[in-house]
Amino acid sequence: MKIYKTFYDSKVGIFEIEGTEKAITKVNFSDKKKIKSEPNLPPILKKCLKQLDEYFKGKRQNFSLELHLEGTDFQKKVWEQLQRIPYGETASYKDVAVAIGNEKAVRAVGGANGMNNIAIIIPCHRVIGADGNLVGFGGGLWRKVWLLNHEKQ
Repeated sequence: MKIYKTFYDSKVGIFEIEGTEKAITKVNFSDKKKIKSEPNLPPILKKCLKQLDEYFKGKRQNFSLELHLEGTDFQKKVWEQLQRIPYGETASYKDVAVAIGNEKAVRAVGGANGMNNIAIIIPCHRVIGADGNLVGFGGGLWRKVWLLNHEKQ
């Protein structure tokens, strides 16, 4: 199965996007300076670029993309729950643990959140500490702050 790659330059940095002919497999922050997309991207990657652009322009609150998630059953359950956190709102790790039916799995939820390979679309930036503090974000806390502020506008 061929994996295609493209990049999206946003206000919080460059995203590296990967996918197959049928689904998005990765949307991660990239440290790459030079952006070079593969020619002849499949429609799903073009759709992802368009939806990310709409999100960053404040015109999209929900994504409608086929995703291919690689992870354990527990991780997938967490990632599915993250997609239920409404735009402009946050949830704590405990909130997510309770929602998936395992209130004692707060640390495991944090681990699954950190393993999310599809940033923004699976909105791990909306997960905060139980005390309301912004904690843990692979893209850096400054990006988390920016994304949460963007969604509150």
